[in-house]
Amino acid sequence: MEIALLQKNHVTPEFQNQIRALFQQLAPTKKQLQLLDIFNDKNNITLVYGIKDGEILGMASMCVYTVISGKKAWIEDVVVHENERGKGLGRKLMQKLLEVAKKKGVTELLLFSAEHRVAAKQLYEDLGFKMSASKLYKLQV
Repeated sequence: MEIALLQKNHVTPEFQNQIRALFQQLAPTKKQLQLLDIFNDKNNITLVYGIKDGEILGMASMCVYTVISGKKAWIEDVVVHENERGKGLGRKLMQKLLEVAKKKGVTELLLFSAEHRVAAKQLYEDLGFKMSASKLYKLQV
């Protein structure tokens, strides 16, 4: 299993199709952007993926931004293929994002996980994430 950082030249139609299928396991009703749409100078995103024998088995992304309270990062779209769950891939993906965050000088990492994602929440806690008292507000626009 290789853990890789997504580069623009990695994105082929087959790669996009595999990411689309994987994302569907996480959020089947959400509209998905084309991967090439995330590559621009204004979007400070890191996407890591796990690949074995040409098959993408997991992914996670992180967007870094700076505000008055510090340099922060938001982790999104963490998903491991349903046939690969429980084998440590999610941990490897998250550890890679943590390495990148440290190199970028991030002072606080944020993420949201749905209540039903028990294994994911346990992983985050094992990695040192703590549940905050604040509630997440969301507005679809």
